[in-house]
Amino acid sequence: MPEYEGLTGEALARLLGLPRVVALAETESTLDVAHGLAEQGAPAGTLVVADMQRSGRGRMGRAWASMPGQGVWTTLIERVADSRALDVLSIRVGLALAELLDPIAGETVRLKWPNDLLVAGGKLGGILCETRWAGQTPSWVAVGVGVNVVAPLGIDGAAGLPRGAARLAVLSAIVSAVRLAAGHRYATGHLHPEELAKFAARDALAGARIASPSAGVAAGIDATGALIVQTVHGVDAHRTGTVVLAEDYS
Repeated sequence: MPEYEGLTGEALARLLGLPRVVALAETESTLDVAHGLAEQGAPAGTLVVADMQRSGRGRMGRAWASMPGQGVWTTLIERVADSRALDVLSIRVGLALAELLDPIAGETVRLKWPNDLLVAGGKLGGILCETRWAGQTPSWVAVGVGVNVVAPLGIDGAAGLPRGAARLAVLSAIVSAVRLAAGHRYATGHLHPEELAKFAARDALAGARIASPSAGVAAGIDATGALIVQTVHGVDAHRTGTVVLAEDYS
């Protein structure tokens, strides 16, 4: 039976207070496994965690390096009924997770719209929420989270946690963050003022000149989770897109 950090799935479920944990030595993607389990009726709070992903992915199908023992690669199934809450779920997860990772990282974990966690200017982790629908009704959402415990070699801009950081501590932080965000007291709506203030305090893009998704100055996010860009023509709001800093544009 596969184990994770010496614990079986059953032991991890007891430790983390979850209905079920599927621990895998390796898989193509924990997101894909989670979708399969959800389709079979797995309850909210079902967790898939793997020591290695062969085809880990981020936004827009980008590859995510997921080598054995180097980080925490996991997906949690949640069932969120409100589509507005789904709009901002990755940001809510990021807010909760950054706060929980601060003491492990030994510094303030910053957030880069739409779904990146940063330390020392490098990418520590990412969040990817994939929802499956039955008509206009969300059936479930798979919340994939990858956090580098050790910075992967040969990947520009990647960061890790300080030496000695424990994967189980990071996994526990991820589970707590996702469960909090999905069961948030505001989970029937968009972001509230206190959440926007917390994001602003960690916003890695605030005041940065960017070339994409539109050229201008990043000016935070709005309640729908959209990136606000002050341009020469006015204010743009972007629900999707990839940020390219002006200094990196060529």
